[in-house]
Amino acid sequence: MSAWEEGPGVVTLPDGRRVRGRGLRSELPPGPRPEFGVYLVGNDPGPFRWSYLWVECRDFRTPTDHHQALAALSEAYRRAESERVEVACGGGVGRTGLGLAALAVLSGVAPGDAVDWVREHYDRKAVETPWQRRWVRRLPRPRT
Repeated sequence: MSAWEEGPGVVTLPDGRRVRGRGLRSELPPGPRPEFGVYLVGNDPGPFRWSYLWVECRDFRTPTDHHQALAALSEAYRRAESERVEVACGGGVGRTGLGLAALAVLSGVAPGDAVDWVREHYDRKAVETPWQRRWVRRLPRPRT
């Protein structure tokens, strides 16, 4: 198991963990495959050649099950310490940004700052809708 090297969509979280964001409608980037993924889409996107969790989340929306989404993203955060983890949605911007913002919060970014953080480090259009931004702002701070 190994973490991502620099590459398309790879973001280094404040604590040094690296995760990759991408859009599932685009081709898989060249290089190593993920070892684990969290996919925020309306229907189960699998199967994949790696383990993954599906979080039901329709385009331009927030996750259908808040607690399930937090559990999946917490698992991604934990595994990103030593594995290649990716977070993706259909286009790789809104819901992917939402997931990456949640990982940034787990890494120590304040929930109120996480959207700006992900826009600076991943995609300037990430977390596209007001309700997605509100979902991120309402994330609990991790226990220390």
